[in-house]
Amino acid sequence: MEKLKSIRKQRGYTQQQIADILATDVSNYSRKENGEVKIYDEEWEKIAKALDVSVEDLKEEKPATVVQNLTFNDSSTNSQSGNYNQYCNIPNYLLENQQEYINLLKEQIEILKAENAKFKKK
Repeated sequence: MEKLKSIRKQRGYTQQQIADILATDVSNYSRKENGEVKIYDEEWEKIAKALDVSVEDLKEEKPATVVQNLTFNDSSTNSQSGNYNQYCNIPNYLLENQQEYINLLKEQIEILKAENAKFKKK
């Protein structure tokens, strides 16, 4: 991931700033930048946009040594509480990131429904 690190530094960005763009913490971003954790295509696109370069200029084909590092607690008692994070140790930034993605998908569904309705009227 030397290309990514080098370009980030050339552009004057800190790891914290890129982590903020990806809605993650700096330690997780550091692991991504060091090739320990996979950087997903959507993340590559966000980083490339922030650094004003193409994804191809950043990406190196080195597989990550760890894909995801989540710890789950198999405690299933008291499931009425509705606090799902109580039962598994998923960092809040991951939950927030997934919620943003869900909201984006909901918006896209509404757009597709509207387009579908237009076609049905014809």
